[in-house]
Order: sequence, then C-alpha cells, then structure tokens
Amino acid sequence: MTTNADHAAGPGPRPRRRRPAGAAVLREDVTEAIRAAVFEELAAVGYARMSIEGIARRAGVGKTAVYRRWRSKLHLVLDVVSALAVMGLPAPDTGTLEGDLRLLYEVTSRALRHPVASQIIPDLQAEAARNPDIAEALQKALREGQDGVASGIVAAAQRRGEIRADADGQLALDLISGPLYWRSVVIRDPKPPKGYLDTLTRTTTAALKAL
Repeated sequence: MTTNADHAAGPGPRPRRRRPAGAAVLREDVTEAIRAAVFEELAAVGYARMSIEGIARRAGVGKTAVYRRWRSKLHLVLDVVSALAVMGLPAPDTGTLEGDLRLLYEVTSRALRHPVASQIIPDLQAEAARNPDIAEALQKALREGQDGVASGIVAAAQRRGEIRADADGQLALDLISGPLYWRSVVIRDPKPPKGYLDTLTRTTTAALKAL
C-alpha cells in the first residue's frame, strides 16, 4: 500500500545504465602505439616470425588490447599496410614539371631508404607471393599512394602546357614511379648514386614531354 509519505518522498534514484558489453572506447594513443609497433616488429623479425605477443610487448600493452582491435596478425598487418595508401606523399607544387619531379624523387628516395621501409617492403612482397590478401593490400598501399601524387604532377603539367593533354596517363605514371621502386625493391639498392636523382629528373621530364 502506497502512503502519503511515499508520494512526498518522490521516486527513488534511477538505477545506472550499464554500458553494453563490447562498447568500451578504444584509446587512439594505444591504437597508434600498436600500429607503430607493427612496423618495428616487421622490420626486426619479418612477417613470418612476427607475433601478437611481440607486437604487444613492443607497444607496451597487453595482448588483449591488440585483439580488441584486430582478430589476427594477418588482419592487423593488412590494416596497417592499407593505411599507407591513404597517407600518401606530399604533393609537390613548385610550378614546373621538372621541379615537381625532383622534389617527389627526393622525398620518395628518403622514404625508401628508411630502415623500416627497406626491410618491410621486400619481406611483405615475398609474403604476398603466398597470400593474395597481403598482395592486394600491398599493391594498394604502394600503387595508390604513389600514383595519387604522380597523377597530380601530370595533371598540373598538362594545365601548364608542359605535357600534351592527350598524353598516355598510365605510361606517364609508369615513367614517374617505376625507377626508384625498381632500385629499392628489385635491385635492393635504395640509396641512389651521386647525381642519380638529378639525371633521373631530367630524363623523366624529357620522356613525359615526348609522350
């Protein structure tokens, strides 16, 4: 039976709603620490020997923190490699085709000489021969990141009249992007000899104008 005192006191405190299971907010700093650890672990031991335990230890987190974000080593690597595609390279804007190419080659050459990149890319390419998922992610990361910038260089040169408007766009991208990756990934000699970038810039500029 409800009394007047009960009405006067008003309703009691409402029970707190519990957050649904699995709805915990994932800290971005932890996620970034794990991603950085993946690159370091890949460079140190390669994909085949890489483990979730090693990544967690390098990131300074528990294995659970990794598994909350990625369900396996493969999915973690695919996510990290795919993220390279959207990061891209800075788009040069020097006002000339030759200037844009020289800046692009300088930045790309430095990136490919980085110890992490020089270890990871060949290792993942070897792994890609056995795993089509890694092959697709690696191609996306390497091709889209570079081609996006190279396409911008070609488009700008066409607007300035340095390259014909009907030039073969795909061939132009191959001419721009191919040489440094050939040296870094196939020949495994990412450090170009003295004067190589200047010669490459002049030669590629001439080739693009001849298309």
